[in-house]
Amino acid sequence: MPSTVEKLSPTRVKITVEVPFAELKPALDKAYREIASQVNIPGFRAGKVPPLVIDQRFGRGMVINEAFNKSLPDLYGKAVQESGVVPLGEPEIDITKLEDNDLIEFTAEVDVRPEFEVPDFEGISVQVDNVEADEARVEEQIDLLRQRFSTLAEVERAAEDGDVVTIDLVGAKNGEELAEATAEGVQYKIGSGGMLDGLDDAVTGLSVGESATFSSELVGGPLRGETVDVTVTLQKVSVQELPEVDDEFAQLVSEFDTVEEMQEDLRTTVQNMGRLEQAADARDKVLEELISRVEIDLPEKVLQSEIDARHQQIQNQLAQAGLTLDQYLEDGDTEQTAEEFWADIDARSAEALKAQLLLDQVADDREIGVEQNDLTQHIFRKAQQSGTSPEQEMQHMLEHNHMGEWMTEIRRGKALAMIVEAATVTDADGNEINLKFLREDGSLDDGQDAESADSPDSPDSPDSPDSPDSPASPDSADEVEDTAEADKA
Repeated sequence: MPSTVEKLSPTRVKITVEVPFAELKPALDKAYREIASQVNIPGFRAGKVPPLVIDQRFGRGMVINEAFNKSLPDLYGKAVQESGVVPLGEPEIDITKLEDNDLIEFTAEVDVRPEFEVPDFEGISVQVDNVEADEARVEEQIDLLRQRFSTLAEVERAAEDGDVVTIDLVGAKNGEELAEATAEGVQYKIGSGGMLDGLDDAVTGLSVGESATFSSELVGGPLRGETVDVTVTLQKVSVQELPEVDDEFAQLVSEFDTVEEMQEDLRTTVQNMGRLEQAADARDKVLEELISRVEIDLPEKVLQSEIDARHQQIQNQLAQAGLTLDQYLEDGDTEQTAEEFWADIDARSAEALKAQLLLDQVADDREIGVEQNDLTQHIFRKAQQSGTSPEQEMQHMLEHNHMGEWMTEIRRGKALAMIVEAATVTDADGNEINLKFLREDGSLDDGQDAESADSPDSPDSPDSPDSPDSPASPDSADEVEDTAEADKA
Protein backbone atom coordinates (compact mmCIF):
# COMPACT_ATOMS: atom_id res chain seq x y z
CA MET A 1 0.00 0.00 0.00
CA PRO A 2 2.14 2.92 -1.26
CA SER A 3 1.82 6.24 0.55
CA THR A 4 3.53 9.62 0.49
CA VAL A 5 3.65 12.45 3.01
CA GLU A 6 3.52 16.13 2.09
CA LYS A 7 4.35 18.61 4.83
CA LEU A 8 1.82 21.44 4.61
CA SER A 9 3.16 23.28 7.68
CA PRO A 10 5.25 22.43 10.73
CA THR A 11 2.09 21.05 12.32
CA ARG A 12 0.04 19.66 9.42
CA VAL A 13 0.64 17.02 6.76
CA LYS A 14 -1.20 15.45 3.84
CA ILE A 15 -0.82 11.71 3.45
CA THR A 16 -1.63 10.31 0.01
CA VAL A 17 -2.44 6.60 -0.02
CA GLU A 18 -2.92 4.22 -2.95
CA VAL A 19 -4.98 1.13 -2.16
CA PRO A 20 -4.88 -1.70 -4.74
CA PHE A 21 -8.25 -3.38 -5.25
CA ALA A 22 -6.62 -6.69 -4.32
CA GLU A 23 -6.18 -5.29 -0.82
CA LEU A 24 -9.77 -4.08 -0.77
CA LYS A 25 -11.22 -7.40 -2.04
CA PRO A 26 -11.96 -8.97 1.40
CA ALA A 27 -13.94 -5.86 2.37
CA LEU A 28 -15.75 -5.86 -0.99
CA ASP A 29 -16.71 -9.52 -0.60
CA LYS A 30 -18.00 -8.84 2.88
CA ALA A 31 -20.01 -5.84 1.66
CA TYR A 32 -21.65 -7.97 -1.04
CA ARG A 33 -22.52 -10.66 1.52
CA GLU A 34 -24.04 -8.13 3.94
CA ILE A 35 -26.12 -6.48 1.22
CA ALA A 36 -27.27 -9.86 -0.11
CA SER A 37 -28.49 -10.86 3.35
CA GLN A 38 -30.46 -7.64 3.74
CA VAL A 39 -32.29 -7.36 0.41
CA ASN A 40 -35.23 -9.29 -0.99
CA ILE A 41 -35.05 -9.79 -4.76
CA PRO A 42 -37.52 -12.10 -6.52
CA GLY A 43 -35.88 -15.24 -7.88
CA PHE A 44 -33.08 -15.28 -5.33
CA ARG A 45 -32.96 -16.74 -1.87
CA ALA A 46 -31.96 -14.47 1.03
CA GLY A 47 -28.21 -14.14 1.15
CA LYS A 48 -27.75 -15.68 -2.32
CA VAL A 49 -28.08 -12.57 -4.48
CA PRO A 50 -25.09 -12.50 -6.90
CA PRO A 51 -22.77 -9.45 -6.88
CA LEU A 52 -23.67 -8.68 -10.50
CA VAL A 53 -27.36 -8.35 -9.57
CA ILE A 54 -26.48 -6.15 -6.60
CA ASP A 55 -24.41 -3.93 -8.90
CA GLN A 56 -27.35 -3.64 -11.30
CA ARG A 57 -29.91 -2.90 -8.61
CA PHE A 58 -27.90 -0.67 -6.25
CA GLY A 59 -24.82 0.38 -8.16
CA ARG A 60 -21.25 -0.79 -7.89
CA GLY A 61 -20.26 2.56 -6.39
CA MET A 62 -22.37 2.00 -3.31
CA VAL A 63 -20.62 -1.33 -2.65
CA ILE A 64 -17.17 0.16 -3.14
CA ASN A 65 -18.03 3.05 -0.83
CA GLU A 66 -19.26 0.65 1.86
CA ALA A 67 -16.13 -1.49 1.60
CA PHE A 68 -13.83 1.55 1.64
CA ASN A 69 -15.49 3.12 4.69
CA LYS A 70 -15.20 -0.14 6.61
CA SER A 71 -11.52 -0.48 5.65
CA LEU A 72 -10.56 3.17 6.14
CA PRO A 73 -9.53 3.01 9.84
CA ASP A 74 -7.05 0.21 9.15
CA LEU A 75 -5.83 1.76 5.90
CA TYR A 76 -5.30 5.14 7.56
CA GLY A 77 -3.64 3.56 10.60
CA LYS A 78 -1.14 1.67 8.43
CA ALA A 79 -0.34 4.82 6.45
CA VAL A 80 0.27 6.81 9.63
CA GLN A 81 2.52 4.08 11.00
CA GLU A 82 4.54 3.96 7.79
CA SER A 83 4.85 7.76 7.66
CA GLY A 84 6.21 8.08 11.20
CA VAL A 85 4.08 11.15 11.97
CA VAL A 86 2.15 11.50 15.24
CA PRO A 87 -1.41 12.63 14.43
CA LEU A 88 -3.18 15.06 16.77
CA GLY A 89 -6.85 14.86 15.95
CA GLU A 90 -9.15 13.47 13.32
CA PRO A 91 -8.03 13.50 9.66
CA GLU A 92 -9.86 15.11 6.76
CA ILE A 93 -10.33 12.32 4.22
CA ASP A 94 -10.83 12.88 0.50
CA ILE A 95 -11.01 10.21 -2.24
CA THR A 96 -8.94 11.62 -5.11
CA LYS A 97 -8.94 8.67 -7.55
CA LEU A 98 -11.11 5.62 -8.07
CA GLU A 99 -10.28 3.17 -10.84
CA ASP A 100 -12.55 0.15 -10.49
CA ASN A 101 -10.70 -3.16 -10.16
CA ASP A 102 -7.41 -1.26 -10.10
CA LEU A 103 -6.94 1.14 -7.19
CA ILE A 104 -8.41 3.75 -4.87
CA GLU A 105 -6.37 6.80 -3.93
CA PHE A 106 -7.26 8.93 -0.95
CA THR A 107 -5.65 11.77 0.96
CA ALA A 108 -5.72 12.40 4.69
CA GLU A 109 -4.90 15.89 5.98
CA VAL A 110 -4.22 15.88 9.70
CA ASP A 111 -2.55 17.97 12.39
CA VAL A 112 0.59 16.30 13.68
CA ARG A 113 2.97 16.71 16.57
CA PRO A 114 5.61 19.20 15.46
CA GLU A 115 9.27 18.29 15.42
CA PHE A 116 11.38 19.91 18.14
CA GLU A 117 14.43 19.17 20.23
CA VAL A 118 13.82 18.42 23.89
CA PRO A 119 16.19 20.51 26.02
CA ASP A 120 18.60 18.84 28.43
CA PHE A 121 16.41 18.60 31.49
CA GLU A 122 19.31 17.31 33.57
CA GLY A 123 20.55 20.91 33.58
CA ILE A 124 17.39 22.42 35.06
CA SER A 125 17.60 23.90 38.53
CA VAL A 126 14.70 25.32 40.55
CA GLN A 127 14.11 26.44 44.11
CA VAL A 128 11.12 25.66 46.32
CA ASP A 129 10.11 26.71 49.81
CA ASN A 130 11.27 24.79 52.87
CA VAL A 131 9.02 22.31 54.61
CA GLU A 132 8.57 23.91 57.99
CA ALA A 133 7.48 22.30 61.24
CA ASP A 134 4.21 24.20 61.40
CA GLU A 135 2.66 23.93 64.86
CA ALA A 136 -0.13 26.24 63.76
CA ARG A 137 -1.27 23.64 61.23
CA VAL A 138 -1.13 20.96 63.92
CA GLU A 139 -3.37 23.08 66.14
CA GLU A 140 -5.65 23.69 63.18
CA GLN A 141 -6.04 19.94 62.71
CA ILE A 142 -6.82 19.52 66.40
CA ASP A 143 -9.40 22.33 66.23
CA LEU A 144 -11.05 20.61 63.28
CA LEU A 145 -11.26 17.37 65.28
CA ARG A 146 -12.77 19.24 68.24
CA GLN A 147 -15.35 20.83 65.94
CA ARG A 148 -16.19 17.43 64.44
CA PHE A 149 -16.76 15.84 67.83
CA SER A 150 -18.45 18.82 69.46
CA THR A 151 -21.95 18.70 70.92
CA LEU A 152 -24.76 21.26 71.05
CA ALA A 153 -26.46 22.20 74.31
CA GLU A 154 -29.67 24.21 74.11
CA VAL A 155 -29.76 27.33 76.33
CA GLU A 156 -32.56 29.67 77.39
CA ARG A 157 -31.18 33.15 76.79
CA ALA A 158 -30.76 35.69 74.05
CA ALA A 159 -28.51 34.75 71.14
CA GLU A 160 -24.85 35.77 71.37
CA ASP A 161 -21.87 35.77 69.06
CA GLY A 162 -20.60 32.19 68.57
CA ASP A 163 -23.95 30.55 69.38
CA VAL A 164 -25.46 27.99 67.02
CA VAL A 165 -29.00 29.11 66.31
CA THR A 166 -31.93 27.57 64.47
CA ILE A 167 -33.78 30.22 62.47
CA ASP A 168 -36.53 30.76 59.91
CA LEU A 169 -35.93 33.22 57.08
CA VAL A 170 -38.59 34.96 55.00
CA GLY A 171 -37.55 37.25 52.14
CA ALA A 172 -39.89 39.85 50.70
CA LYS A 173 -39.80 42.61 48.14
CA ASN A 174 -42.32 45.43 48.01
CA GLY A 175 -44.25 43.63 50.71
CA GLU A 176 -44.60 40.40 48.71
CA GLU A 177 -43.02 37.25 50.10
CA LEU A 178 -40.51 35.51 47.84
CA ALA A 179 -40.56 31.71 47.87
CA GLU A 180 -37.01 31.66 46.50
CA ALA A 181 -35.80 33.60 49.57
CA THR A 182 -37.63 31.65 52.25
CA ALA A 183 -36.28 28.82 54.43
CA GLU A 184 -37.21 27.11 57.68
CA GLY A 185 -35.12 25.38 60.32
CA VAL A 186 -31.81 26.76 59.13
CA GLN A 187 -28.90 26.09 61.51
CA TYR A 188 -26.35 28.89 61.62
CA LYS A 189 -23.37 29.81 63.79
CA ILE A 190 -23.43 33.52 64.60
CA GLY A 191 -20.26 35.16 63.38
CA SER A 192 -19.35 32.49 60.84
CA GLY A 193 -20.52 34.62 57.91
CA GLY A 194 -21.18 33.30 54.44
CA MET A 195 -24.96 33.53 54.53
CA LEU A 196 -26.49 37.02 54.39
CA ASP A 197 -24.98 40.40 55.15
CA GLY A 198 -26.69 41.83 58.21
CA LEU A 199 -27.85 38.47 59.58
CA ASP A 200 -25.38 38.43 62.47
CA ASP A 201 -26.46 41.84 63.72
CA ALA A 202 -30.15 41.03 63.24
CA VAL A 203 -30.16 37.74 65.15
CA THR A 204 -27.78 38.75 67.96
CA GLY A 205 -29.79 39.65 71.05
CA LEU A 206 -32.98 37.91 69.93
CA SER A 207 -34.71 35.43 72.22
CA VAL A 208 -36.61 32.34 71.08
CA GLY A 209 -39.76 33.35 69.21
CA GLU A 210 -38.58 36.89 68.50
CA SER A 211 -38.04 38.28 64.99
CA ALA A 212 -36.07 41.03 63.32
CA THR A 213 -36.12 42.44 59.79
CA PHE A 214 -33.15 43.68 57.81
CA SER A 215 -32.25 44.42 54.20
CA SER A 216 -29.70 42.28 52.39
CA GLU A 217 -28.53 41.40 48.91
CA LEU A 218 -29.16 37.78 47.98
CA VAL A 219 -25.97 35.89 47.15
CA GLY A 220 -27.40 32.91 45.25
CA GLY A 221 -30.33 31.49 43.37
CA PRO A 222 -32.48 33.09 40.66
CA LEU A 223 -32.71 36.36 42.62
CA ARG A 224 -28.98 36.66 43.13
CA GLY A 225 -27.97 40.30 43.46
CA GLU A 226 -31.47 41.46 44.38
CA THR A 227 -31.84 43.52 47.58
CA VAL A 228 -34.77 42.23 49.65
CA ASP A 229 -36.23 42.60 53.13
CA VAL A 230 -35.45 39.53 55.23
CA THR A 231 -37.31 38.64 58.42
CA VAL A 232 -35.41 36.28 60.71
CA THR A 233 -37.23 34.42 63.49
CA LEU A 234 -35.24 32.68 66.21
CA GLN A 235 -36.38 29.12 67.00
CA LYS A 236 -33.54 27.77 69.15
CA VAL A 237 -30.28 28.88 70.76
CA SER A 238 -27.53 26.34 71.37
CA VAL A 239 -23.99 26.51 72.66
CA GLN A 240 -21.32 24.48 70.93
CA GLU A 241 -19.39 22.50 73.53
CA LEU A 242 -15.93 21.46 72.38
CA PRO A 243 -14.24 18.44 74.01
CA GLU A 244 -11.15 19.00 76.10
CA VAL A 245 -7.87 18.00 74.49
CA ASP A 246 -6.89 15.18 76.82
CA ASP A 247 -6.12 11.48 76.65
CA GLU A 248 -9.81 10.63 76.51
CA PHE A 249 -10.19 12.90 73.50
CA ALA A 250 -7.15 11.30 71.82
CA GLN A 251 -8.70 7.85 72.29
CA LEU A 252 -12.01 9.08 70.86
CA VAL A 253 -10.66 10.63 67.68
CA SER A 254 -7.58 8.52 66.95
CA GLU A 255 -5.89 5.18 67.46
CA PHE A 256 -3.64 6.62 70.16
CA ASP A 257 -3.91 6.44 73.94
CA THR A 258 -2.37 9.80 74.82
CA VAL A 259 -2.53 13.38 73.58
CA GLU A 260 1.21 13.40 73.06
CA GLU A 261 1.06 10.42 70.71
CA MET A 262 -1.84 11.94 68.79
CA GLN A 263 -0.04 15.27 68.44
CA GLU A 264 3.14 13.59 67.22
CA ASP A 265 1.16 11.70 64.59
CA LEU A 266 -0.49 14.96 63.49
CA ARG A 267 2.94 16.59 63.21
CA THR A 268 4.00 13.76 60.91
CA THR A 269 0.84 14.17 58.85
CA VAL A 270 1.36 17.94 58.55
CA GLN A 271 4.99 17.40 57.55
CA ASN A 272 3.94 14.89 54.89
CA MET A 273 1.35 17.35 53.60
CA GLY A 274 4.14 19.92 53.36
CA ARG A 275 6.30 17.50 51.41
CA LEU A 276 3.49 16.86 48.93
CA GLU A 277 2.92 20.60 48.50
CA GLN A 278 6.65 21.05 47.99
CA ALA A 279 6.66 18.20 45.46
CA ALA A 280 3.80 19.74 43.50
CA ASP A 281 5.60 23.10 43.50
CA ALA A 282 8.78 21.46 42.23
CA ARG A 283 6.93 19.65 39.43
CA ASP A 284 5.27 22.88 38.32
CA LYS A 285 8.50 24.87 38.35
CA VAL A 286 10.59 22.22 36.60
CA LEU A 287 8.05 21.76 33.84
CA GLU A 288 7.58 25.50 33.47
CA GLU A 289 11.34 25.99 33.18
CA LEU A 290 11.67 23.21 30.62
CA ILE A 291 8.86 24.64 28.49
CA SER A 292 10.49 28.07 28.55
CA ARG A 293 13.58 26.54 26.92
CA VAL A 294 11.91 25.14 23.83
CA GLU A 295 9.97 26.60 20.92
CA ILE A 296 7.01 24.44 19.90
CA ASP A 297 4.73 25.25 16.96
CA LEU A 298 1.21 24.53 18.12
CA PRO A 299 -1.32 23.06 15.67
CA GLU A 300 -3.98 25.72 15.24
CA LYS A 301 -6.98 23.40 15.11
CA VAL A 302 -5.83 21.37 18.09
CA LEU A 303 -5.16 24.52 20.10
CA GLN A 304 -8.54 25.97 19.19
CA SER A 305 -10.19 22.73 20.27
CA GLU A 306 -8.40 22.96 23.65
CA ILE A 307 -9.48 26.59 24.05
CA ASP A 308 -13.08 25.84 23.11
CA ALA A 309 -13.20 22.94 25.57
CA ARG A 310 -11.94 25.13 28.41
CA HIS A 311 -14.35 27.93 27.58
CA GLN A 312 -17.25 25.47 27.58
CA GLN A 313 -16.13 23.90 30.86
CA ILE A 314 -15.96 27.28 32.58
CA GLN A 315 -19.30 28.39 31.20
CA ASN A 316 -20.90 25.14 32.40
CA GLN A 317 -19.45 25.60 35.89
CA LEU A 318 -20.66 29.18 36.07
CA ALA A 319 -24.13 28.13 34.92
CA GLN A 320 -24.31 25.38 37.54
CA ALA A 321 -23.40 27.91 40.22
CA GLY A 322 -25.95 30.43 38.95
CA LEU A 323 -23.23 32.95 38.09
CA THR A 324 -22.35 35.05 35.09
CA LEU A 325 -18.70 35.70 34.32
CA ASP A 326 -19.11 39.35 35.30
CA GLN A 327 -20.56 38.32 38.67
CA TYR A 328 -17.69 35.87 39.22
CA LEU A 329 -15.09 38.51 38.42
CA GLU A 330 -16.87 41.05 40.62
CA ASP A 331 -17.01 38.66 43.58
CA GLY A 332 -13.45 37.40 43.19
CA ASP A 333 -10.17 38.91 44.23
CA THR A 334 -9.15 39.56 40.64
CA GLU A 335 -9.48 42.92 38.90
CA GLN A 336 -9.53 41.29 35.46
CA THR A 337 -12.01 42.28 32.80
CA ALA A 338 -13.87 39.55 30.93
CA GLU A 339 -11.56 40.06 27.95
CA GLU A 340 -8.47 39.72 30.14
CA PHE A 341 -9.92 36.64 31.82
CA TRP A 342 -10.52 34.84 28.52
CA ALA A 343 -7.10 35.92 27.22
CA ASP A 344 -5.56 34.34 30.32
CA ILE A 345 -7.54 31.15 29.74
CA ASP A 346 -6.34 31.03 26.14
CA ALA A 347 -2.71 31.50 27.22
CA ARG A 348 -3.05 28.73 29.80
CA SER A 349 -4.54 26.46 27.15
CA ALA A 350 -1.52 27.04 24.92
CA GLU A 351 0.87 26.31 27.77
CA ALA A 352 -1.05 23.16 28.66
CA LEU A 353 -0.85 21.92 25.07
CA LYS A 354 2.90 22.65 25.00
CA ALA A 355 3.31 20.64 28.20
CA GLN A 356 1.42 17.69 26.72
CA LEU A 357 3.43 17.72 23.48
CA LEU A 358 6.70 18.01 25.38
CA LEU A 359 5.90 15.14 27.75
CA ASP A 360 4.73 12.95 24.88
CA GLN A 361 8.03 13.60 23.08
CA VAL A 362 10.04 12.76 26.21
CA ALA A 363 8.03 9.56 26.66
CA ASP A 364 8.79 8.58 23.06
CA ASP A 365 12.47 9.48 23.26
CA ARG A 366 12.94 7.54 26.50
CA GLU A 367 10.68 4.68 25.36
CA ILE A 368 8.47 4.99 28.43
CA GLY A 369 5.89 2.25 28.59
CA VAL A 370 2.79 1.60 30.68
CA GLU A 371 2.50 -1.63 32.64
CA GLN A 372 -0.66 -3.27 33.89
CA ASN A 373 0.26 -2.27 37.45
CA ASP A 374 0.51 1.38 36.35
CA LEU A 375 -3.06 1.26 35.04
CA THR A 376 -4.27 -0.54 38.17
CA GLN A 377 -2.72 2.10 40.45
CA HIS A 378 -4.18 4.85 38.25
CA ILE A 379 -7.65 3.35 38.62
CA PHE A 380 -7.24 3.07 42.40
CA ARG A 381 -6.20 6.73 42.61
CA LYS A 382 -9.16 7.85 40.52
CA ALA A 383 -11.48 5.85 42.77
CA GLN A 384 -9.96 7.43 45.87
CA GLN A 385 -10.25 10.94 44.44
CA SER A 386 -13.85 10.53 43.32
CA GLY A 387 -15.07 8.50 46.30
CA THR A 388 -15.99 5.51 44.14
CA SER A 389 -14.75 1.93 44.03
CA PRO A 390 -11.99 0.68 41.70
CA GLU A 391 -14.58 -1.60 40.11
CA GLN A 392 -16.78 1.38 39.27
CA GLU A 393 -13.85 3.27 37.76
CA MET A 394 -12.89 0.21 35.71
CA GLN A 395 -16.46 -0.10 34.43
CA HIS A 396 -16.51 3.61 33.59
CA MET A 397 -13.25 3.27 31.68
CA LEU A 398 -14.55 0.37 29.61
CA GLU A 399 -18.00 1.85 28.95
CA HIS A 400 -16.59 5.21 27.80
CA ASN A 401 -13.51 3.83 26.05
CA HIS A 402 -11.12 5.79 28.28
CA MET A 403 -8.28 3.26 28.34
CA GLY A 404 -6.22 4.98 25.66
CA GLU A 405 -6.74 8.38 27.29
CA TRP A 406 -5.77 7.06 30.73
CA MET A 407 -2.70 5.28 29.35
CA THR A 408 -1.59 8.59 27.85
CA GLU A 409 -2.11 10.32 31.21
CA ILE A 410 -0.01 7.67 32.96
CA ARG A 411 2.74 7.90 30.35
CA ARG A 412 2.90 11.68 30.68
CA GLY A 413 3.04 11.37 34.44
CA LYS A 414 5.97 8.97 34.22
CA ALA A 415 7.74 11.31 31.80
CA LEU A 416 7.23 14.23 34.18
CA ALA A 417 8.55 12.17 37.11
CA MET A 418 11.68 11.35 35.08
CA ILE A 419 12.22 15.03 34.23
CA VAL A 420 11.79 16.20 37.82
CA GLU A 421 14.05 13.47 39.18
CA ALA A 422 16.79 14.49 36.73
CA ALA A 423 16.52 18.19 37.60
CA THR A 424 18.19 19.86 40.56
CA VAL A 425 15.72 21.03 43.18
CA THR A 426 16.85 22.98 46.22
CA ASP A 427 15.00 24.48 49.15
CA ALA A 428 15.19 28.09 50.27
CA ASP A 429 18.26 27.27 52.38
CA GLY A 430 20.13 25.88 49.38
CA ASN A 431 19.83 22.24 50.43
CA GLU A 432 19.36 19.84 47.53
CA ILE A 433 16.15 17.85 47.78
CA ASN A 434 16.24 14.15 47.06
CA LEU A 435 13.62 13.31 44.46
CA LYS A 436 13.40 9.55 44.81
CA PHE A 437 11.95 8.71 48.17
CA LEU A 438 8.58 10.37 48.49
CA ARG A 439 5.59 8.10 48.75
CA GLU A 440 2.14 9.04 47.54
CA ASP A 441 1.05 10.01 51.07
CA GLY A 442 4.05 12.31 51.56
CA SER A 443 6.02 9.94 53.79
CA LEU A 444 9.52 8.71 53.00
CA ASP A 445 10.58 5.27 51.90
CA ASP A 446 12.10 3.10 54.61
CA GLY A 447 15.71 3.97 55.32
CA GLN A 448 15.36 7.64 54.38
CA ASP A 449 15.28 10.23 57.14
CA ALA A 450 14.20 13.81 56.94
CA GLU A 451 17.76 15.13 56.99
CA SER A 452 19.28 12.96 54.26
CA ALA A 453 16.23 13.33 52.05
CA ASP A 454 15.18 16.80 53.10
CA SER A 455 11.65 17.19 51.84
CA PRO A 456 12.01 14.79 48.89
CA ASP A 457 10.04 15.77 45.91
CA SER A 458 8.39 14.11 43.01
CA PRO A 459 7.36 10.53 43.68
CA ASP A 460 8.25 7.78 41.26
CA SER A 461 6.16 7.48 38.16
CA PRO A 462 2.96 5.91 39.45
CA ASP A 463 2.59 8.67 42.05
CA SER A 464 3.23 11.60 39.77
CA PRO A 465 0.39 13.69 38.37
CA ASP A 466 -0.89 11.65 35.46
CA SER A 467 -2.03 14.42 33.18
CA PRO A 468 -0.36 17.79 33.78
CA ASP A 469 -2.77 20.32 32.43
CA SER A 470 -0.45 23.27 32.49
CA PRO A 471 3.03 24.16 33.75
CA ALA A 472 1.48 25.80 36.79
CA SER A 473 -1.03 23.12 37.58
CA PRO A 474 -4.04 25.10 38.91
CA ASP A 475 -6.48 25.46 36.05
CA SER A 476 -8.42 28.66 35.50
CA ALA A 477 -11.58 26.64 35.08
CA ASP A 478 -10.94 25.18 38.53
CA GLU A 479 -10.49 28.66 39.94
CA VAL A 480 -13.91 29.57 38.59
CA GLU A 481 -15.30 26.39 40.10
CA ASP A 482 -14.01 27.35 43.52
CA THR A 483 -15.41 30.85 43.36
CA ALA A 484 -18.67 29.36 42.17
CA GLU A 485 -18.65 27.25 45.35
CA ALA A 486 -18.11 24.04 43.43
CA ASP A 487 -14.55 23.07 44.47
CA LYS A 488 -11.22 24.44 43.30
CA ALA A 489 -9.11 21.46 42.28
